Amino acid sequence: MNAVTSSATVSREPAAEQAGPRNGAAPDSGGPARASRRRRARTGWLFASPALLTIGAVTVFPVLFSVLLSFADVRLEYGGFSFRSLTGDHYAAVLSSPEWRQALAFTFGFTVVTVVLELVLGTVAALVLDRLGAARGGVLAVLLLPWALINVVAAQLWGYLFNGTYGGLTWFFEQILGHQPDILGQPASAMGAMVVVDVWKTTPFVAIVVLAGLMLIPDDVYEAAEIDGANAWTTFWKVTLPQLRPIMAIAVLFRILQAFGVFDLPFVLTQGGPGTATQSLAILGYKTLFQNLEIGRGAAVATTSAVIVVGCCLLFLRLFKAQADEGGRG
Repeated sequence: MNAVTSSATVSREPAAEQAGPRNGAAPDSGGPARASRRRRARTGWLFASPALLTIGAVTVFPVLFSVLLSFADVRLEYGGFSFRSLTGDHYAAVLSSPEWRQALAFTFGFTVVTVVLELVLGTVAALVLDRLGAARGGVLAVLLLPWALINVVAAQLWGYLFNGTYGGLTWFFEQILGHQPDILGQPASAMGAMVVVDVWKTTPFVAIVVLAGLMLIPDDVYEAAEIDGANAWTTFWKVTLPQLRPIMAIAVLFRILQAFGVFDLPFVLTQGGPGTATQSLAILGYKTLFQNLEIGRGAAVATTSAVIVVGCCLLFLRLFKAQADEGGRG
């Protein structure tokens, strides 16, 4: 009995000695792997640092500096400008200004109308393109021409058409109305002309984005809807549109950011006129800062515009998420 016990004890001791190094080897083997990951991470940050420094220099620093200027009493002097003190008077002056409220109303209305029209027309165009066969490439190339134009060039071209003396559209409306309209000289028609130009220019972008979403929808989804007896209208509302909502949200976000910061279109066509009827927040900030040389107030206009557009985008994302969650539960 004692011999058996002693032999078992002896046999367990080598096993324990062999198990010891194996159990202790796990932390040792994790050390080199962790060191390798750290080296790769340091190498990645090293290669990314030029891009990060460039982004910080051309994006982050100007934004922070603009916010600082909006709270500063800045005085122009010979050879530069100087900071006198920190104050919140610029924001009080901007928010109480009727000119700022009118610019906000125009910018907000312009954004809502153009984004809705471009989303509807772009979706229709994408559905038509999705049905085309071999002709899709040629039609797509023609559709992209307005989007490929520089905004200033497109605005200048439409300015020739809207010109009150020799404009082609002015002549066309004169034949219909019996008198020569001043399209860019009246507030309502100038706003309408700006919406038309922006919709013409940017609808192709929405169409391309929605078309990409349509091409990602699998065919078996439509086959299942056809087997269930769904017609084309029901298929669009119950199958196609829910599948397109995420890609539409991306398109809407891009368009909100672009439309809310509109500057070149009204600046080229009307200079913000007639009066201040088509003056956007971007044009108001430009005039305040570079024409009136009110640095602090101009920076406050830019900062309030950025805060408003970020708030609108966050609200849209929250509403979209709530709708998506509700649809998922349904």
